[in-house]
Amino acid sequence: MKGHPKGLIAAALSNMGERFGYYIMNAVLVLFLCSKFGLSNSVATGIYSAFYCGIYILSLVGGIIADRTQNYKKTIQSGLLVMACGYIILAIPILATSGNISWLLPLTCFALLMIAFGNGLFKGNLQAIVGQMYDNFEAEAAKISPEALAEAKSKRDPGFQIFYMFINVGGLIAPFVAPLLRSWWLGVNGWEYNADLPALCHQYLSAGAAMAPEAVAKASELFGAMHGGLPVDITAAQAYCQDYLNVFNTGVHYSFIASVVAMFISLTIFVASKKKFPTPAKKAAAESVTYTQEEKAAMAKELKQRLYALFAVLVIAVFFWWSFHQNGTSMSLFARDFVNTSIFPPEIWQAVNPFFVCLLTFPIMWLFATKWGRKFSTPRKIAIGMGIAAIAYMFMTIFCKSAGYPSAEDFTALDATTAAGMKAGAWVLIVYYFFMTVAELFISPLGLSFVSKVAPKNLLGLCQGLWLGATAVGNGLLWIGPLMYTNFPIWICWSVFMGVCLLSMIVMLCMVKWLERVTK
Repeated sequence: MKGHPKGLIAAALSNMGERFGYYIMNAVLVLFLCSKFGLSNSVATGIYSAFYCGIYILSLVGGIIADRTQNYKKTIQSGLLVMACGYIILAIPILATSGNISWLLPLTCFALLMIAFGNGLFKGNLQAIVGQMYDNFEAEAAKISPEALAEAKSKRDPGFQIFYMFINVGGLIAPFVAPLLRSWWLGVNGWEYNADLPALCHQYLSAGAAMAPEAVAKASELFGAMHGGLPVDITAAQAYCQDYLNVFNTGVHYSFIASVVAMFISLTIFVASKKKFPTPAKKAAAESVTYTQEEKAAMAKELKQRLYALFAVLVIAVFFWWSFHQNGTSMSLFARDFVNTSIFPPEIWQAVNPFFVCLLTFPIMWLFATKWGRKFSTPRKIAIGMGIAAIAYMFMTIFCKSAGYPSAEDFTALDATTAAGMKAGAWVLIVYYFFMTVAELFISPLGLSFVSKVAPKNLLGLCQGLWLGATAVGNGLLWIGPLMYTNFPIWICWSVFMGVCLLSMIVMLCMVKWLERVTK
């Protein structure tokens, strides 16, 4: 791309391929664990939470490995291969039964661990290579003139925006893959997609004649449109349910083959372009400097202030990522249970966030660049972002309260006709994701910018690692949302997130002047 370092687009394409494969799996993971193994919402989202937390923790491990070996390119290639192996395991369509779940579920979790570890080897290290591209780009420009250096420095932020955009292009397309393959495979075998049937099938397989009559009636009603309802004979009905689950989940397994292909495409692009990529340089040894006692005291005080400011913002980041990443847990469950999925399956709504990122990134960049936008400091923008996140959950709270929605457990127990009449339209998810995406664009890139401003120069790598750590902690709390969603009227669940975001905004606003002084 003109005016940017050579290799930027190759790195972005390699990243887009990996993200495409990752988001295929991520879009369906919670719902797949429920439909495959009959897990409860809380158990499935607990696994998802641990997986998502592990991705960010293992990114630190991947960075340490690359730093110590000084072989970033080989670490990245290894990450892609490890992820491909994880997806291959997930792609094998083994029918889950009471006899094999004791080893099949742990095998699935091991595959997720491989994907998380491979992601850790890949994610941060490719970003480090892109950063080195711009370091080298600026160093070459500095040899020409101060004006050329200023021009080169102005390209870094747009370059990372381009890199970020490619990530979201992959995330925009990927959520469509699994539902399309699943629906195709169901159709090939004479079935139709219904979001409620997998849970009812698992209930019938485990309870049989002891299953509640109203649940049997609901399952028979949903199956009625396909093959005339459940057979009267229990053994035949259970075989009927087993066949539906097998076909339903096999279609999802086939989508993971697309993830494997995406990993190898990403690897091919990276290897073919490897010579264009720089190797992040080793840190130069610091020169020995003597300071007076007064200078040491002043430096220690400034260091403490900077670290206090950093940890204050990291706490806010924990609550943001906890709220934002509900898109893969409680919001996915909401799309499955409470939204009319006759037109679009629930997994496809995972594409709305990257769509809005692609749509809104450049307008928000323009807004920040205007005279009005420049009046707002980075801490103030982060506070505004938390307020916008609160608006997203305020909308969900008001809508679900006015609709009279009970807990998810009570709602899914309703008969099919009553539940269908109460389900929300797709516009509800669109409004929610619009506000959450705007909040993301105010917080995620600006949070990284704040860390780079406030971090002591000799601790920059550690402080960036702490940002990833805060993200990991937020992801480690994800299971709490589905727990509330399942057991309480869901407006209570959304109001808790609204309250957390509002409180975070207020705390951030109270700290703004102090944070602005520290970052000067």
